[in-house]
Amino acid sequence: MKKCIGLFGTCGNSTWRQDTFIPRYLELGMKDGVDFFNPQVDDWDDVMAQNEADHLATDGIIIFPVTGKTYGGGSLTEVGFSILNAIKLDDRRNFIIYVEDHLDDELKNANAEVYKELMRSRNLVLAHLKKVKFGNVFIIPSETKREEAMQIMLDISIVLYKNMEHENLYLRKYSSLFQEVTS
Repeated sequence: MKKCIGLFGTCGNSTWRQDTFIPRYLELGMKDGVDFFNPQVDDWDDVMAQNEADHLATDGIIIFPVTGKTYGGGSLTEVGFSILNAIKLDDRRNFIIYVEDHLDDELKNANAEVYKELMRSRNLVLAHLKKVKFGNVFIIPSETKREEAMQIMLDISIVLYKNMEHENLYLRKYSSLFQEVTS
C-alpha cells in the first residue's frame, strides 16, 4: 500500500481535480505524482493505462466521484473493482465513492439510447453500494449536490491521509521494537 491518494472517477471535461482537490493538496505541501495521483492527462496512452492500473491497485486512498458530467461507464467499472479490493481481508486501503444519481441534460439529449443504458448501470451500482458496509469504504449519498460531495470527499481524504502519516510512524516505531523482541 502506497501513501498516495488516487484521484479516480469522472474525467472527460470535468474539472473537479483542478478546481477543488489539487489546489488544496498543494496548499498542504503534497506533491503531484508522489502524494496524489491524477490520471486525467491530455495524452492518455498504454503507458498511462498501466500507471493508472498500478495506482488503482496500490494507493492507500482511492477517490471515486462519478459525476453526471460524463456517462461514466469506465468509472462505474472501476468502482466495482475497488469494492472488490476493499473486501480483501488484508486490504487496509480506503475508498471514498460518490456516484451522482443523474446525468447532465446535455448527455441525455446527445444520445437517448446510451443515456438509458448508462443510467441503468448507474442505478445498479448505486443499489449495490447501498449494501456495502465496510469501515474502509466511505460512500457519499448519491443525492448529495455535486459541489458538496466534492468537498466532503476532499475533507475525508485529508483526514485519512493525515491518519496514514500517524499510522506509518507508529508502525515504524513499534515494528523495530517487535524485531528486537523476536530476535
